[in-house]
Amino acid sequence: MKTKPQTFKHVSYLWDEEKAASLGDDEVALLIYRSNILGADLRITNYGGGNTSCKTMEKDPLTGKAVEVMWIKGSGGDIGTLTKAGLAGLYVDKLRSLEGVYRGIAHEDEMVGLFNHCIYDLDSKAPSIDTPLHAFLPFKHIDHLHPDAAIAIAASKEGEKITQELFEGQIAWVPWQRPGFDLGLQLRDALEANPGIRGIMLGGHGLFTWGDTAHECYTNSLEVIEKASAFLEENYGKKRPVFGGKKTKALDPAQRKDQAAKIAPLLRGLASSYNRMVGTFNDSETVLQFINSHDLTKLAPLGTSCPDHFLRTKIAPLVLDIPADQELSDLSALKSHIEKLFAQYREGYKDYYEKHKRSNSPAMRDPNPVIILWPGVGMFSYAKDKQTSRVASEFYINAINVMRGAEAVSEYVSLPLQEAFDIEYWLLEEAKLQRMPKEKPLSRKVALITGSAGGIGKAIADKFAAEGACVVLTDIDGDRLDKARKDFGKDAAIAVKLDVLDNDTIAQAYAAACLAFGGVDIIVNCAGLAISKPLPETTEADWDLLNDVLVKGQFKVSQAGVAVMRAQGLGGDIINIASKNALVSGPNNVAYGTAKAAQVHMSRLLAAELGPDKIRVNVVNPDAVIEGSKIWEGKWAEGRAKAYGVTVEELPAFYAKRTLMNEIISTEDIANGVFAFVGGILSKSTGNILNVDGGVAAAFVR
Repeated sequence: MKTKPQTFKHVSYLWDEEKAASLGDDEVALLIYRSNILGADLRITNYGGGNTSCKTMEKDPLTGKAVEVMWIKGSGGDIGTLTKAGLAGLYVDKLRSLEGVYRGIAHEDEMVGLFNHCIYDLDSKAPSIDTPLHAFLPFKHIDHLHPDAAIAIAASKEGEKITQELFEGQIAWVPWQRPGFDLGLQLRDALEANPGIRGIMLGGHGLFTWGDTAHECYTNSLEVIEKASAFLEENYGKKRPVFGGKKTKALDPAQRKDQAAKIAPLLRGLASSYNRMVGTFNDSETVLQFINSHDLTKLAPLGTSCPDHFLRTKIAPLVLDIPADQELSDLSALKSHIEKLFAQYREGYKDYYEKHKRSNSPAMRDPNPVIILWPGVGMFSYAKDKQTSRVASEFYINAINVMRGAEAVSEYVSLPLQEAFDIEYWLLEEAKLQRMPKEKPLSRKVALITGSAGGIGKAIADKFAAEGACVVLTDIDGDRLDKARKDFGKDAAIAVKLDVLDNDTIAQAYAAACLAFGGVDIIVNCAGLAISKPLPETTEADWDLLNDVLVKGQFKVSQAGVAVMRAQGLGGDIINIASKNALVSGPNNVAYGTAKAAQVHMSRLLAAELGPDKIRVNVVNPDAVIEGSKIWEGKWAEGRAKAYGVTVEELPAFYAKRTLMNEIISTEDIANGVFAFVGGILSKSTGNILNVDGGVAAAFVR
């Protein structure tokens, strides 16, 4: 049967009839499709939030009989990116039979282990805590979502009354309770007490909706969310201005970003006192409306309501009490004040932990804030990687939307602190954290690489991203840079055009790094060029160009980067890509070799100066890396071939044969050499030179 497209104002109707038809009667495929399009709209549910399921009849592999199986998003998954591998498939009758061994709400956690005895599909993802919430409802397709509009009603003081009146009894109400087996029984009881309803509102938490088909479930969910959204919209500003009206005037966009970029490294350093963090900055209109309002001081300390919100953002943010236009040219004057704010936050978090911990609670986690609000400027979020900090930012925006809606129609109510603590330090949540894969060596690190649109620089960027780093690609060639950026994921990299001789573009690149990631931990000076000429043919322009780009460029980029690193107070790495020619005297190479030698000695000087800041400075010396290099596209290759009496085509083999190992050097080899310095095993090495040249005896440092 053909579905009828619908129009919604507050949510996106993304159902594609042709796509759905191509899936035929495969209900599991339709579940995945429905989940993905629901997760594509952050107004419907946030990353990793909510759950979806369907029930099908399958052949029992042991008895050959038809059995009902529930397919549900597994633990820790995200409906927007859900695949078959992310589902758990469980026998419905076995799940429901667990009621016979359920010992009550004090024994909730032991039920999760019993879910494994109900698994039908042996390739299942670990079943989530939401499994019984779906199992005890009879519907074939079920959505459990966290739409801002629904949670705004669910988190309001008069939420139950509003739900009853707005939906005319078609949406039942179940008061707040932590997800688990008992809540599943309560959903069943709510349905039995209210036959014919189309959904259930979970107090302070979210929404359950359903349907006989994937499409009916999808449209039912959208219709309920649309109705809730329209109701909130009608009430914004009706009783009083949104969030009590504006208290602080926002700076203009350029000023906001300038202030944020300047302070971000300082905030990142303080937020990283337990573990290094990666940041995200957001100054959207939603954020500004909240942080600039009169109600900020009332609502921010209350914390969030939905469990997914505070698990990602902590129970409450840190609010900076400094003017938006504070002079930031010298952060040292401001640092002591912000350090006190962080200290107060950590003490408050420790007090929250001590007052609410149970006898078996996990040890206290990092007490630093995840969300930092600066009225007039914007919101900063800090987490273990870019994706997590970006998602934390998105979740706090969800929380802002919830508070705005709840205050418009009633009064916002956050979870009691004990309830919040019991979820944050839930043993099942701790077990999930312990199952997380081991972090990669460059996780939590941010690297800015000059000349990284191709050749050696691009290979270094690829290596760093593969090892977990956030990468700032920079290059003077904008078109080549744009092309290189496409090779990296959404959260892995940004691309900024940079001329190493232009102070403005250098500053812009570091500002972009601070806004996107919070700062910089690794600087790789890789930008370069080469000119090979005999002494009589080497012009003053040749000399100036080589020494400007290679020497002055390294100086400028390092100088600006060190300022960011010092503001963070986390140490760091500078890796300078020099050359075998810095150590070996070759023919027709006076300007290039001199510049490369200057790069190496500058590295030693910086290592000596920056050691007390825990900033390591090391050198990687490549030789004859022809692969992907723009240097070899021009006259440099012709000049080197002429110097050695071979053709350009013979150069790779010529260079390989003159090495002790008889090896051609690739860009990947150089990237591995750079990684050796920054990957953790040489964390106490500075002022060193690593030759990656296949073995050139004349280049031996000692």
